[in-house]
Order: sequence, then structure tokens, then C-alpha cells
Amino acid sequence: MTPMTRTETDEFLTAAAARMGVPAPAAGGLRCGIDLGTATVVLTVVDRRDQPVYLDQVQAEAVRDGVVVDFAGAAAAVRQLRERAEDELATELTSAATAYPPGISEADARACRYVLEQGGLDCRALVDEVSAAQALLGVDDGAIADVGGGSTGVGVYRGGQLVSLGDRPGGGHHLNLILAGGLGVPVAEAERLKRTHAGDYTAVLKPGIERIADNIGRLLDPRPAGPVHLVGGALMCPGAGQIVARYLDHPVVEHPHALLVTPFGIALS
Repeated sequence: MTPMTRTETDEFLTAAAARMGVPAPAAGGLRCGIDLGTATVVLTVVDRRDQPVYLDQVQAEAVRDGVVVDFAGAAAAVRQLRERAEDELATELTSAATAYPPGISEADARACRYVLEQGGLDCRALVDEVSAAQALLGVDDGAIADVGGGSTGVGVYRGGQLVSLGDRPGGGHHLNLILAGGLGVPVAEAERLKRTHAGDYTAVLKPGIERIADNIGRLLDPRPAGPVHLVGGALMCPGAGQIVARYLDHPVVEHPHALLVTPFGIALS
């Protein structure tokens, strides 16, 4: 894939968000990605021009901290997404790429491949989530912090080459727990509020965001010359990037629809 400018990347993500359940005209050569997340399983499709064609997701709690804990449930979610995509795109999808958090074992990573196969897709690529995000962002000198539901993966790049990669516990689910405790509501309701009205609760979430920032800082070894790119849905709340930047004393880049960086990066891998 030809590296994109920051503007082109953000335009790609904006176009990708518009593809939720609504396919775009494609140039052929479709490639599929499956992101097995903590709260959702996401299917993405790009074409031979590396443009976003289709996006869909289903709620699923089949994966915890990157480890498949409900194999049948994860495979069923993949099968459901594949069948819906084939109906919308009027074509058969036979293979997909998928990804795993950097910190899990080789055996747990292989389980992601088996989930795809059980869902009716050959696994054409199995990569770590930070490298998947890099397939879209093309960071030259800087870092990518992929903040997922259960963990935060960080990769440092120098001259476009990965020089360090790590993962620490802590992500969106921990923010849900903090918000639930602060508001006295169930965790599911806290997650809904975080997704829909996150700006109203930044002060409550700040300690959790700073904990995530601390994890990012511990994984910035060596500290990059360029900024840290925040991806994943956990920190998509107003002010989160500023909190992380101040905590790290390091520049941070936020992207629109940051939760789509890794899923579409998987398809591009």
C-alpha cells in the first residue's frame, strides 16, 4: 500500500465509517479483515485500490483480553458477518486476515486463525494488532498505541521499521469499571454512556485514562522522535488525547473514527 498523508488517512477513515452495512462500488480484488474484539467482532473489506468498501460488526463477548474464551460464539459471529457481507456485496468471501494483541501466546494467536476457519474463511494473514494499524497509518518515526477493550499494545517505529513492541493490561473495559463505580450504574450502562456521552464524564474517566497513558509510557522504549498515534475505540472521548499527551509529555495524534484503524488495517495486511 502506498503511504498516505495524514489528511488522506483521515479521509480514508471518514469514508470507511460511511460503509457500515452499506457497500461502496468496488474496483475488484476484494480483501477481507476480521477483528476479534472484546465487545464486538468487526468485518472490513477493501478493494484492489486499497479503498474501504464495506464495514459491519456484531456484539460478541467471545474474546477477552485478546484470548478466545468462547470459540463457538466467536466462530458464529464470523459466520454471521461473512454471510451478511456476501449478501450485500453479491460475491463470495473465501478468505480473510485477522490479528491478535502483541502480548498473547503463540497458541492463543493461532486460535484466532481457527475461529476464521470455523466461520468459513481461510486465514490468509495473522498479524499483531499494532502491525495491522501500521498497515493503514504507515508511521515513519513515532509510535502506535492500540487501546483495546482489555489491553494496550504499543509499537515504536524508526524509519518505518518496528523497533519495539509490547502490550500491557488495561483498556476500555477498565474505563467502563471506573465509570460504573463513579456513577453507581451497571457496567453495561457505563459502557453505553461512555460511547454516547463520553464528554460528560471526562473528569470521572481521567484517572483511568492516565493509567492507560502510564502503560503507554512504559512501552515507549525507546521513546520515539515522532508522535504517538492513538487508535482503538477506548480513548475516543473529548480531551482524552490531551490527557495522554500531558501525562507523557509527548505529542499525540488522534484520528477520526480511530476505532476503525486496526480493523481496516487488518484488511490491508
